[in-house]
Amino acid sequence: MIPAKPPARPDKVSLLQYLRLFRADILSAQPARLYRAWMAEFRTPFFRSYMINDPELVRLVLQDRPDDFPKSDRIGAGLRPLLGNSVFLTNGEVWKRQRRIIDPAFAGGRLRDTYPAIHAAGVAAVARMAPLADGTPRDIEPETSHAAADVIFRTLFSLPIEDRLAADVFDAFRTYQRTQPILNLAALIPGPSWMPRFFRRDTRATARLIRRLITQLTTARLAQIAGGTAPDDLATKIMTTADPVTGQTFGVEEMVDQVAIFFLAGHETSAAALAWTLYLLALHPDWQDRLATEAAAWDGQFAGLSTLRATRDVFRESLRLYPPVPMMVRETQKPEIFRKRSVKVGAQVVLSPWHLHRQERIWDNPDAFDPGRWQTDNGKTGQRTAYIPFSAGPRVCTGAGFAMIEGVVLLAQMMAAYRFELVPDRPPVPVAHLTVRTAHGMWLRITPRHPPQTP
Repeated sequence: MIPAKPPARPDKVSLLQYLRLFRADILSAQPARLYRAWMAEFRTPFFRSYMINDPELVRLVLQDRPDDFPKSDRIGAGLRPLLGNSVFLTNGEVWKRQRRIIDPAFAGGRLRDTYPAIHAAGVAAVARMAPLADGTPRDIEPETSHAAADVIFRTLFSLPIEDRLAADVFDAFRTYQRTQPILNLAALIPGPSWMPRFFRRDTRATARLIRRLITQLTTARLAQIAGGTAPDDLATKIMTTADPVTGQTFGVEEMVDQVAIFFLAGHETSAAALAWTLYLLALHPDWQDRLATEAAAWDGQFAGLSTLRATRDVFRESLRLYPPVPMMVRETQKPEIFRKRSVKVGAQVVLSPWHLHRQERIWDNPDAFDPGRWQTDNGKTGQRTAYIPFSAGPRVCTGAGFAMIEGVVLLAQMMAAYRFELVPDRPPVPVAHLTVRTAHGMWLRITPRHPPQTP
């Protein structure tokens, strides 16, 4: 059975039709030919954009010459009220300085240090699901969001999600998502930084609330650091790391920017990925049983993660079919030639993990769920050339390794405890705004496994 996929729009539509489709869902606004084309050009009265699926062009933009293709502010402008000058939005020397401070916190050795917090969040998530495991149809997206938020707060600030301040931040982020912040004037019309963006009132209000709450967490941690009582978690590591080039550390405002993107990227993308993985396993109970057997044999320790091979391949396949961030936008700084076509300065370069991961010229049976593909030549070639769930090159997500461990651990813990089944009359409908989510929830039936296992 082919997993849920958004319908493609007709190949030719008016600009007004396109804008209406785009507002409803970024993915359904794209034509079907993008699943096979190496490149496509789109023209509007204000700018031109080029979606590139050619692996050579993707490598050029992300890895070979990333400084020549900085992030476009068409998307960033919509997120700036919340994210300020976070590492997700900055370019050039500012971005390089921020990465030099942030990256050490996510280095290999630190992942082992954060593992107990990830595991504890998984144990708590399994316990919260127990009252829901009665076979009644449930929307599991709130549960995966809760679990992912718990991971972020435990690893970043050593706080469980039940902490009142952590819960307030979580609730505010859910409200912020519903305001569709990237759908603003800057995404459509170029202009100077002072140009009004016409955000919805609730977008600005919720962004201010989130930043106020994060500021409380940040200033409290600075006081703990000064008093020598700060826990050795990600926040402490980042806030005490000085840039080896400039000697600077993050001030409160810049740290608030970074925490906002850690939560938005680390929580939202992980929650979406976990929900889609549970859906795919419900669609394929044979793989679900295989993962449950694998999880039951795992000792729950960091050193034993290497035994969860099938779990890792399933999660990797879920990220291929449902990459949490479906599109990334860069901008040309000088004239370019893409596939013998002239591209002017200021053109938008769209890289679409959604379409690249389903490229018909690269992947065998691209729309099918097949975790076994990762052990084949086609899967290994695709992973090298057409698999970018965390981007690639210097701007690859600094938390990519963290996210893979989190996804595998939470998935194994849930598989050991519960069975997930489809609700046939409530299939998921994929939609994308900030991330790939569902239009009406991810409805599954949850029942306990007997005997239950608790890695």
